[in-house]
Amino acid sequence: MTPELQELFTFLAFPSVSTDSKHKQDVLSCANWLIEKLSGMGLSTELHETPGHPIVIARNEHSPDKKTVLIYGHYDVQPADPLALWDTPPFAPEIRDGKIYARGATDNKGQMLAHILGIEKTLKEKGKLPVNIILLFEGEEEIGSPNLAPFLEKHKQDLACDIIAISDTGMVAPNTGTLGYGLRGIACAEVKITGPARDLHSGLFGGAVANPATAVAQLVASLHLPDGTVAIDGFYDEVRPLEDWEREMWAKVPGVKDEDFLEVTGSPALFGEPNYSSAERTWARPTAEVNGIGGGYQGEGSKTVLPAEAFVKLSLRLVPDQEPQVILQKLKTHLEKHCPPGVNIEVELGHDGKPYACDPHSDFGKAAQRALKATFPGEPMLIREGGSIPIVQAFQDILGTDTLLLGLALADAQIHSPNENFPIQNFEAGIRLNQALLEELAK
Repeated sequence: MTPELQELFTFLAFPSVSTDSKHKQDVLSCANWLIEKLSGMGLSTELHETPGHPIVIARNEHSPDKKTVLIYGHYDVQPADPLALWDTPPFAPEIRDGKIYARGATDNKGQMLAHILGIEKTLKEKGKLPVNIILLFEGEEEIGSPNLAPFLEKHKQDLACDIIAISDTGMVAPNTGTLGYGLRGIACAEVKITGPARDLHSGLFGGAVANPATAVAQLVASLHLPDGTVAIDGFYDEVRPLEDWEREMWAKVPGVKDEDFLEVTGSPALFGEPNYSSAERTWARPTAEVNGIGGGYQGEGSKTVLPAEAFVKLSLRLVPDQEPQVILQKLKTHLEKHCPPGVNIEVELGHDGKPYACDPHSDFGKAAQRALKATFPGEPMLIREGGSIPIVQAFQDILGTDTLLLGLALADAQIHSPNENFPIQNFEAGIRLNQALLEELAK
C-alpha cells in the first residue's frame, strides 16, 4: 500500500459523525489529526473552537503578488447505520476491486485528502506553492454547517481570497473531468399530525375518529400532481429557466442519460416533472421529497390500532433564484391548507441552504477546465449538481467569491449509504488535479 493510501486509511478510521454527540471526541480527534498533518507539511495551522465542532485553518506564507485560493472540505461524516448492510466495518477501510470502502471514503475525506496531498507533493517537488493557499476544513457539513457562516463573518478579512475550490461533488463518468458551476439549495421540514389522546382500537373507534396516519398520507399526496409536478402554490415562481446552451451540452454528457439513471438507481422506471430529461430534473429543477414517514404499529403481524400520531419528514431541493425561507413558508401554508379535518398539524421548519450558480466561462472557470483537461482525457463536462452544499452560497454572500466544484465522486459511490466507496484511481487523480489546478489558477 502506498504512503498516500495509508494516510487515507488513518483519516477514514476516525468515526467523525457530527450529528451524534457520542462521537464528539472522535470528531475532535480527527480535527487534531488534520492539524498535525498540515503542520508537518510546513503550513501554519489554527484550530478554531465553535459552539459545535472545530474548524481547521491552514496557510502557506502569503505573497501580495500571488492569487489567493481557498480550498474547502469537511472532515465529518454521515452515520454508518444501518450497520448490518455493510460488507465490512464502516470505519475499518478495505480495498476491493480497486475501490476503498469506508464511511467518508468519497464524502468527503478521500476528495479532501487528495487536495492536501497534492499541496504536499508540490511543496516537496518545488519548495513552494504557485498561489497563496487557505485551507478551511469544518466538522459540521453533514448537519448543515450551522457555525461556519458566523465564522466567515468574524474572519472575513483573514479569509479574503480570489477563488474557492471544493471537491465534494461528482464526476459524470469514470475518467471524465467534471466542473460543477451550480448546486441545488435545500429546505427541510418535519410535519407531525396528532389525533386522539392515545392509540385506539380500530374496530371500536375506526370511522368515528380521524386517523393521523391517513391524514399524513393525504398530505403527502397533496404535494404533487399525478405527473410529478410540485403542487405547492407559487413553488415555481422564481425558478431560473435553463439556458439553451445548457440543454445542448447536457444532452451530450456521458453517464447521465435516462437509461444510465435506471441502471445506477435500480428503479423499474423513471418518473418526474414532464418535458425534462433526468439530468435536467436533478441539476436544474426543484423538487419536494419525502425522506421519512411513519405512524402506528411497525412490528411483525397485525395490531389493529388507530394511531394517536404520525409524521413525515420532507426536503425540498431548490434552484436559482428560489429563496429557502420563502419556499418554506409556501410549504407551511400548503400543508396547513390541505390538512384533513379532525386532526392537529404541527409544522417544524428545519435547516436550509441557498442554491448556487456561477459562470463556468469566467477566467477562473477556464483555468479549472484546463486543469481538468491536464488530469483527465477529453474535454471537461460542465454541469450543475443535484445535491446541496449550503455553505457555497454563504461563501459568495460573505466573502464575495465564486466557487469551483471539481467533483471526483462517481454515481455508484454509495454516499450516505452502506458500502460507501472511492476508486483509488480517483484518489490519485485528485492529487494530480490539485497540482494542475494551483498552477493554472496562478496564471
